[in-house]
Amino acid sequence: MPGGEVTYELYAERDAALPQLAVFLPAYAEVYAEAPYCEGPGDVAEFADHYRRHTLRAGMRLVLARQGAEVVGFAYGYPLPSETRWWANVREPLAEDFVREDGSRTWAMLELAVRRPWRRRGVAARMHGRLLQGSGAERATLTVRPEPEAVAARVAYGRWGYRRVGMARPGPGAPLYEAMVLDLD
Repeated sequence: MPGGEVTYELYAERDAALPQLAVFLPAYAEVYAEAPYCEGPGDVAEFADHYRRHTLRAGMRLVLARQGAEVVGFAYGYPLPSETRWWANVREPLAEDFVREDGSRTWAMLELAVRRPWRRRGVAARMHGRLLQGSGAERATLTVRPEPEAVAARVAYGRWGYRRVGMARPGPGAPLYEAMVLDLD
C-alpha cells in the first residue's frame, strides 16, 4: 500500500541499467498483465530480451521509482539514432523535416509505467521529467495504446504537452499505438 516517500534513481548507460532489469521486471509483469496489454510470461520474457538490446543504445537511461526497497514505477528510453525507423512506423504521412533525426534531436520514451496503487500521484510525471532532464533533446516521443483502458495515460500525456502525430505499428503483428510528440524547447 502506498505510504511514505517515493525516490527516483537514474541509471545511465548499459553497465548501470542492465543489472536493474531483475529489479523492475516483476513490476513490469504486474503492470502489463492488466488490460489492454494482458501480457503473460512469454511476453515478459520477450520484453526482457528487448530491454537487454535497448541497453546497448547510446544515451540509454532508466529511472526507477521506489518506495523503500519496493519498485513502484519505471521508465526508460534513449535518443533516436539518425538511422531510426521510428517514424516509418507511423501510418500518416509526416514531413521530411519532421522525421529527420541526428542522434540527439528526439528522446524516445520506450516505457513509462507505474503500479496501480501509486498511479495518479505524480510518479509518472516525475520519472518522465527525470529522464528528459539534461537529455539535450529538442523533443520527446512516445506511443500509447488507443484502447479505453489507456485513456488516463493519454490524458496525462496531453496535459504534459504531448500531441498526437498519427497511429503507429512498431512491428509485424504488433498492435496499433498512438504516436505522440512533445516539444521541449
